[in-house]
Amino acid sequence: MGRFIERFALTLSEAGIPRMPARVFVALLASDDGRCTAGELAETLKVSPAAVSRAVGYLQQVGMVAREREPGERRDHYRVYDAAWYEAVVRWDEMLARWQEDLREGIEAVGADTPAGKRLEETRRFYEFLHDEMPMLMERWREVRSGQHSSQGEDSEG
Repeated sequence: MGRFIERFALTLSEAGIPRMPARVFVALLASDDGRCTAGELAETLKVSPAAVSRAVGYLQQVGMVAREREPGERRDHYRVYDAAWYEAVVRWDEMLARWQEDLREGIEAVGADTPAGKRLEETRRFYEFLHDEMPMLMERWREVRSGQHSSQGEDSEG
């Protein structure tokens, strides 16, 4: 499992998630019940509990994990949200809308007919396309997840 954690965490860090939070997230994702204590995470990842604590702080801030404590226990447990990816995409979609507005300002600043303005407009249109398509993708995902949507292979005759 260690090799998987490191490989997937590296992929996530290449996508912009800091390395240690990515490792902690993948370790939680790969655990049987999706939850671990800081000590368990530190042992799994062979890092200090302080490093886990900082990583969990980041993951909580971006809404990917929750901190829980069982009644009567002194140790916190960290749990990956069941819909972590869904929530991350929803937040990303919100960012796409903000980026479009920022790009509109940039286009206005450099002029729409300049090479830079045309490049910024192409970027804005791409983000607009993604933002417009996202609701349909998320609806399809909800259908697939609930079992209402069959896979392509089942739909086609062969």
